[in-house]
Amino acid sequence: MEVCKNQNDEELRLLLQLPQTDHFLLKKKLLEDIGLNVESPVCIKSSSTPDQLNDLFNLLIKRARVINLNEVELYFSGDVVNLEHCVSPRNELEALHSVHEAINNAVSSENCTIKNIKCKLQEETVNRILEVGNKFREETRVVGDSSVEKENKLLEWAIKNGMKTQLHIACVEGAGRGAIAKEDIKVGDVALEVPLSVIISGEFLHESDMFPIFQKIDGISEETMLLLWSMKEKHNNESKFRLYFDTLPENFNTGLSFGFDAVMALDGTLLLHEIVQAKEHLRTQYEELFPVLSDHFPSVFPSELYTWEQFLWACELWYSNSMKVIFPDGKLRTCLIPVASFLNHSTCPHIMHYGRIDASTNSLKFSLSRPCFSGEQCFLSYGNFSSSHLLTFYGFLPRGDNPYDFIPLDIDAAKDEDSEDEPPASKWSSHMIRGTWLSKNHKIFHYGLPTPLLDHLRRARNPTCQPNTSTHELLEADLDVLGGLSSTFEGMMEALSDENEEDRYLSLATCRMLRAKNSILIETSLCRESAGWDVKLATKFKSLQRKIMSSIMASCDSGCKMLESELCKQRV
Repeated sequence: MEVCKNQNDEELRLLLQLPQTDHFLLKKKLLEDIGLNVESPVCIKSSSTPDQLNDLFNLLIKRARVINLNEVELYFSGDVVNLEHCVSPRNELEALHSVHEAINNAVSSENCTIKNIKCKLQEETVNRILEVGNKFREETRVVGDSSVEKENKLLEWAIKNGMKTQLHIACVEGAGRGAIAKEDIKVGDVALEVPLSVIISGEFLHESDMFPIFQKIDGISEETMLLLWSMKEKHNNESKFRLYFDTLPENFNTGLSFGFDAVMALDGTLLLHEIVQAKEHLRTQYEELFPVLSDHFPSVFPSELYTWEQFLWACELWYSNSMKVIFPDGKLRTCLIPVASFLNHSTCPHIMHYGRIDASTNSLKFSLSRPCFSGEQCFLSYGNFSSSHLLTFYGFLPRGDNPYDFIPLDIDAAKDEDSEDEPPASKWSSHMIRGTWLSKNHKIFHYGLPTPLLDHLRRARNPTCQPNTSTHELLEADLDVLGGLSSTFEGMMEALSDENEEDRYLSLATCRMLRAKNSILIETSLCRESAGWDVKLATKFKSLQRKIMSSIMASCDSGCKMLESELCKQRV
C-alpha cells in the first residue's frame, strides 16, 4: 500500500497481488468475472464518505477471498455469487489477515484524515475477524469430574523445560481432552510456545541404540524409524518423554481400528475401501520389517514389543498426533509435540499457521488468527481435510458443516484439456461434488452444483454449447445433465440404504473383498474389546453421506422444475 498525493486529494492505494502460481489463470479469470481488475489498486481517498469506505473495504475482501482460495474452494467458488459472502471460515480468516497485513504495512502519512482512515480499516478488519469467530464458534463445556492429572504433570514438565503457554488442559464434553484459554488472547498473540528441546523429532534417533541398525536398512524413511523408536520408547521408564507417553491412550480409536461390525456399517461408501486399503498397506509394511528385525536383533527389537497391535498403535499415534514442522536448517520433519497435541481441530480454528521453528528463539510458536476468550477452547487446524480423512486417521467427525466434505466423481476429464481456447474453468483434471446446502447459488444454470462439473457434463453432451444462455438447446441439455446426475446418485443412495440397519448385512461383493484382504479387519475386532464406538462413528458418517446425496438429488429435482418452467415460457 502506498500514499499518493494529487492537487485536490490524498489517497491510499492498496494492491493485493495475485501469486503467479497456485491456479493463477483460474483465479485471474474469476477476478475478471466478478469485475475486479487484477492489476489496478483499490484507491481510498481522504475525502471518502463512510459508505464509500465500507464499499471499498468490501472490494478488498472480495479480492482477498479469491487470492486465498485453495483448490477445493476454487472448484466450488461458483457457490458464492460474485464472492460477496464467506466462502469458508478458513478462506475468510485468511482473506481478512491478508487485508490486515497490507493495512499494517501501509506507508505512513502526515495527513490526519489518512491516518484515521487507516485506523478505521484496521478496526474493521479485527471486527470482521471477530464476527467470523462468533458465527462459527463451537461451545465448550468442561467436564469437571474428569481427571487430567497426567496431562498436568506433562504441562508442568514442559514449562520447566522452557515452554510458555496461556492455556490449560481440561476434559471437554464430546472431544476428550482440550486446551482452554486461561485469559483473553488477542489476534497475533502466542497462545503456546514450545522449545525445540521438548519436540520429538528425528534428532533423537541418533541417540538411540536402534540407529546403527537403521543405517543398514536400505531405503528406510525417518518416519518409519520414529515409528519403531516410539514403540519401544513408550515402555522405557527412563525416557526423557516418559510423562508424554503416560498421557497417550491405550487405543486411539481411529478408523484404522474399526472392527468388522463398523466396516459392515460402512458398506456402500468409498470410506470402506479407503480404510481396508490403508490397513492392508500398514500390514504389508509391518510384515516387511517383522519378524526379520526381531530375529536378527532380538535385544533391540524384542518380539513382545513389536507385535502387529503395537505397530498399529504407533501408526495411529503418528497419524493423529504428529505435525509437519520446518526446522531452522530448512528441512521439513514429522514431529510429536507435547502439550500441542491436546489442541483439537475445528473448521474455524484459532490457530492456522504453526509449522516453522522460530530460529531467533529456537521454538515453535502457536499464534492466534482469531481471538480466544477466557474459558473458551482453543482450536487448531489439522488441515483442510474431508470427514472421511479425519475419521480414518484422527478418529472423529468435525462439528458443523465441513466445506471439504466432497464426493470425488469417477469422470474422465481428459477432454477438458484438449482446447487452449476453452475457459480456464474447464481445465480441471478431476471433478467432485458436495452437499448443496453449502451453496448460496441455486439459480438456473447453477442449481447449487459446482460450475466446473456442470460445464464438463454440458460439453460432454454438446461441445459447442454455450453456458448461461437461455436458449432452448441449453435448457434441454441441462435437463439431460440434471437427470443423469440424479440417476447416478439415486443408485449410490440405494447402495447406502440398508433394509435392516441393525443386522448390517454386507453385500456379497464386500464380503469377497474383505476375504481377499486376509481378514485384517476381523483380526483387529477379535483382538480388541468393542464398546460400539466404531459402529456409532461409522453410522454417523454414513448418515452424513446420505445427507449429501439427498441434497444433490433435491437440487437436481428443483433445477429440473426451473428448466421445465423456462421451457414452457419459451413455448408460449
